Amino acid sequence: MPAAGPLAADPVRELAAALGPDVVLDRPSDPAHGDYATNAALKLAGTQRRPPRELAAELAEQAARIPGVERTEIAGPGFVNLFLDDAWFATTLAEILNAGESYGGGWADPKLRIQVEMVSANPTGPITVASARNGAYGDSLARVLELGGNEVEREYYYNDSGAQMDKFRASVDAARRGEEPPEDGYHGAYVVELAKVSGDPVPAMRAQIEESLERFRIHIDSWANQSEMEQRVAELLPKLDTYEADGTLYARTSAHGDDKDRPLIRSSDGSYLYFAADVGYVKDKLERGFDLAIYVLGADHHGYVARLKSAAAMLGYDPSRVEVLLYQLVHLTRGGQQTKMSKRRGDVVFLDDFIDEIGVDAARWYLVNRGPDQTIEIDIDLAAEKSQKNPVYYVQYAHARIAGILRNAGDAPMSTTPVGPLAPEERELIKRLAELPHVAAEAAEKRGPQGIPTYAIRVADDFHRFYHEHRVLESDQQAFRLALCRATQIVIARSLDLVGVEAPERM
Repeated sequence: MPAAGPLAADPVRELAAALGPDVVLDRPSDPAHGDYATNAALKLAGTQRRPPRELAAELAEQAARIPGVERTEIAGPGFVNLFLDDAWFATTLAEILNAGESYGGGWADPKLRIQVEMVSANPTGPITVASARNGAYGDSLARVLELGGNEVEREYYYNDSGAQMDKFRASVDAARRGEEPPEDGYHGAYVVELAKVSGDPVPAMRAQIEESLERFRIHIDSWANQSEMEQRVAELLPKLDTYEADGTLYARTSAHGDDKDRPLIRSSDGSYLYFAADVGYVKDKLERGFDLAIYVLGADHHGYVARLKSAAAMLGYDPSRVEVLLYQLVHLTRGGQQTKMSKRRGDVVFLDDFIDEIGVDAARWYLVNRGPDQTIEIDIDLAAEKSQKNPVYYVQYAHARIAGILRNAGDAPMSTTPVGPLAPEERELIKRLAELPHVAAEAAEKRGPQGIPTYAIRVADDFHRFYHEHRVLESDQQAFRLALCRATQIVIARSLDLVGVEAPERM
C-alpha cells in the first residue's frame, strides 16, 4: 500500500482539538459512560487552582456546543463524558472512505528523512530467526514512519572484514578440501553447498541473505560495508578527542556519556578495531543528510547506545540524531517444549526453514506482535494453523469475508448516511476504525509497531460482532453497511501491511 501524503482524516483528534489544545479523549470500556471521555479538568485543576468539577462543568458546556456531540455528562471527581450523535459517525465514516488508502497517516510533524538500519548480520551464514526479528521489527517500524509522511531508507550494514570473515572463508576452503573446519569455524550443510562453487564465498552468501529478505518482504534500499567505513577512519581521527595508552589509541567517549573510553587502533599491528568503523559509519550516515539514523540491534549490543551517540557528538553532530533500538531473543516451541527446526544445522533456526514451516504472513506477524523489550515465544503448531485460533489468520479472515461481501454486492451503491438509528455494533466498529491514526502515530513515537497487530485483532473482533448481529446484503441499511464494510477493509488492509502481512481477498 502506498505511503500517506498530506495529513489524512483523524476524527477523534479533530474532536479533541475543538475542546482545547491539551485535551485528550479516551474511549470508555463501557459505552454507557459515553463514546469518549476526558480527564482534562482533573489535570487543569492544580494549575488553575479551581475545583475539578467546576472546570468539568465548563468543559461539558463547551463540548455540548460542538457539532456531533449529542449530550455530555460529568462523572466522578471531574471526568467529562461525551455522547455523540449518528451524524458524527456518518461523517467519520465518510472521512475514512474519502481518505482511502492514505487513511491513518500524514501525522508526522515535522516530516523527517530517516534511515533505519536493520538485520546487518555478518554474511557468514543464512539469516537466522533471531536476525529475522531484527528485520521484522525494523521494517514494520519503517512502514509506520513512512505512513506518517516521513521519507525512510532501509539499510543493511555488512561486516565484510575481520576475524569472523576470515574464519568463514577458511571454513569453506576446508570443506572444499574435504577437511573439518578450523577451530571456532562454521559448520553446516550451507558451508558444504558454498564449497561446491569456486571463488570467494562471501558474495554467494550475501546473495542468499538478500534473497531470503526479499522473500520475507523486506526490501533493503542501500547496503554498506565495514571495509569501506574503515577507509574513512584516517581522515576522521584528527576530529576526535583521542589519547594513547599502552600502545593503543582510544577515543575519549566517556566525556560524552559512554561508560568507558573505546579503543580505535590495535597496538600490535595498527589495525582498526570495531569502534573505528562505527565512527566512520556514523559520519557516513549523517553526512548523507538523514535527520535521524536509527540502528536496530540485539539486546547484547546495549553498550552501543552510548558509544554511537558519543561518536556523533565527537564528530560535531547532535547525538539525538542517532537512535539505537534493542530487541530480545526468540524461542520456538512445539507441544510446550523448545524446538529447533533447521535441517542444516543443529544449533540455530534459519529464516527460510521458519518460513517453510509457518509461512511469511505468520512469521512476520509473530515476530512483530510483542514489544522489542520482551522475549518472544512462538508456538510453531499454532502459528502454522489455518484456523481462527491463529490471530493472523483470524484478522486475514475478516478481510477476506469483507472482500466476499463486496464481491457479492457487485455495483450496489454505498452510502455513509444511515437510513435509521445506528446499532450499537455499528457505532463501536466506527469508533474502532477512527483509532487508526492515533494507533499508528503512537507506534511511531514509541518505536513500538507491536501495537498494530493488537489493534488489528480488535478491529476484526468488532467487525465479526457487527457481522454476526446484522445482515449486510438485502437489508434496509445495505448501502450504509456496505460503506462500513469497505471502510473496515481499508483499515484492516492497512494494519496488516504495516506488519508486512498480506490482506487476502479469498481464504
